[in-house]
Amino acid sequence: MSCRVLASGFRLAFLLSGIAAALLIPAWVAILVYGVPFGSDWPPTLWHAHEMLFGFVAAAIAGFLLTAVPSWTGRRGFGGAPLIVLAALWLCARVLNATSASWPATLVFAVDVAFLPALAALFAPPLLRERNRNTPLLLVLALLAACNVAFHRALGRHDPPAAAHALLLGIDIALLLVTIVGGRIIPAFTATALREAGSTRRVRTRPGLGYAAIAIMIAVGLVDLRWPGSRAAAVLAAIAALLQALRLLQWRTLATLAEPMVWVLHAGYAWLPLGLALKCAALLWGFAASAFWLHALTIGVLATMILGVMTRVALSHTGRPMRVGALTTAAYALLLLAALTRVFGLALAGIDYASVIVLSAVFWSAAFALFLIVYGPMLWLPRIDGRAG
Repeated sequence: MSCRVLASGFRLAFLLSGIAAALLIPAWVAILVYGVPFGSDWPPTLWHAHEMLFGFVAAAIAGFLLTAVPSWTGRRGFGGAPLIVLAALWLCARVLNATSASWPATLVFAVDVAFLPALAALFAPPLLRERNRNTPLLLVLALLAACNVAFHRALGRHDPPAAAHALLLGIDIALLLVTIVGGRIIPAFTATALREAGSTRRVRTRPGLGYAAIAIMIAVGLVDLRWPGSRAAAVLAAIAALLQALRLLQWRTLATLAEPMVWVLHAGYAWLPLGLALKCAALLWGFAASAFWLHALTIGVLATMILGVMTRVALSHTGRPMRVGALTTAAYALLLLAALTRVFGLALAGIDYASVIVLSAVFWSAAFALFLIVYGPMLWLPRIDGRAG
């Protein structure tokens, strides 16, 4: 059977995202816990955070958009040479960032920041030509790219706090994307699952609540831009947590427990109000149990949503039945265990910090290893129904 990894945008991007997830966390544990040296002159914590956002998350965003834009615009999908260019930029950036001490900073900067603009340039023409309602996502990508530029500029000024601030804003933008996209796909997929199960229960979606959730996440980002860590940031996080929780309550989460491919999306979205509430508690009162709120939003929300979407798209777009097996369900559970361990392990388990890091990394790595085992062949090989794509 021939390789079809370049036949559609999601294939190569999701493979790269899964490989990044499976490799970057063990590498980070080796550096942080076991003192293994690496070739970057960046502060190790900043390298880790940057690569998870602009490596793992950015590749997953690319896979989603390269699949969704042709559907939104009715145009032909992306494949071939443009995907090779995007993948080359992404891979070169990972290598250069990990070995930045050996290269001019301008080269590292130029290659790393090129990926998101190149991605936007690929699907901007069909979106603009069709005047599609999703065109504002170009602005989201531009803002995410601007955060990457700000990160590199801060490193160039030897200003780690400013670099960390740029990453925080990038995470805020990624959470805004989850709020927008999750608000569309989660109720739609839930309604489909309930209908196929013969349930008469309906999924409610109040547009006003959705607009309010999007608006409050924009406000969270704006306050983090100007007053990160402030009382205002804490209050807005609390309001955002409430609105996001109310939004999730509309979507019949408990009715999805028999369908792993649906409940994993609910679980990922549920971490959003929880993480925002923990952020509020950490900023206002400094509770130890809320200290790792950022990992609730990154592992809990971003990684869980990414894994859920990647598995669903891989099945749907390779002609397979929309059902997941035991290994995929185990991957979902392991990733949720990774989030719970990283966020609450130090406060609840009574083990030391290094052990929490290692245990969470084991759960994480196992989850994405299972993803690559199950879905790697699907992404690499042709559709089973013989269709193109």
